[in-house]
Amino acid sequence: MPDTEGHTLLDSSRDLRHGLPDAVRTHLGTLLGLTYDQLDPASGSASDRFADLLARLDAALARGEGEREAAFRAGLLKVVPALHRFAVSLTRDPAAADDLVQDTLLRGWRGRAGFTPGSNLEAWLFTILRNVFYSQHRKQGREVADTDGSYAERLTSVPEQGGHLDLQDVRAALDRLAPVMREALVLVAIENLSYEEAAAVMNCQIGTVKSRVWRAREQLARMLGYTGAEIGNDGVMLSVTGTTA
Repeated sequence: MPDTEGHTLLDSSRDLRHGLPDAVRTHLGTLLGLTYDQLDPASGSASDRFADLLARLDAALARGEGEREAAFRAGLLKVVPALHRFAVSLTRDPAAADDLVQDTLLRGWRGRAGFTPGSNLEAWLFTILRNVFYSQHRKQGREVADTDGSYAERLTSVPEQGGHLDLQDVRAALDRLAPVMREALVLVAIENLSYEEAAAVMNCQIGTVKSRVWRAREQLARMLGYTGAEIGNDGVMLSVTGTTA
């Protein structure tokens, strides 16, 4: 059954219309992109094991016949970096993410008849990956807790950064978000899925996705100690824009 959390959050006193300033949202988006770019297989940060996995998958998928199979195979391999980023955001373990991506690609290939040509292959694969992840957790008797972010709220603190951030600060803050908030933020802010597509992946209502993304951004900003005035002095942002303090 789709998650209905969005109604409660959207009707609360914390109106989504009063969100973070645009400058803060833009800055957080830049930092998120940089953080997850470090996990991109194309950037050279992937393990040799993951590179070997890609080579083996490519060889196996190449045995498929027909133009449709060839196009589907190319599409699968093209979205591997995005799948890996999403897998890491769920598992918080690069090795486990490798296994999750491999399982997702193989399931996607076997179930390719269920994919509608012309629709969003990335979103379709994200759905498979997410279902596999949560299915594995249920089988292993482990629950992904803190769905409403209450635990993350209690952990909220400003890092000792002296007015400067690095990507380790951002990654640590991301790890402290509630899993569903981190998941929604990655899908929308990093992988550029629409709210509608993200809602389909997460099997919840669009309003739920919007509220999770909003709350994730708000909590990140607070955990990283942001104010509008401090953004211009942040070391990571200055290095990205090529300016100096």
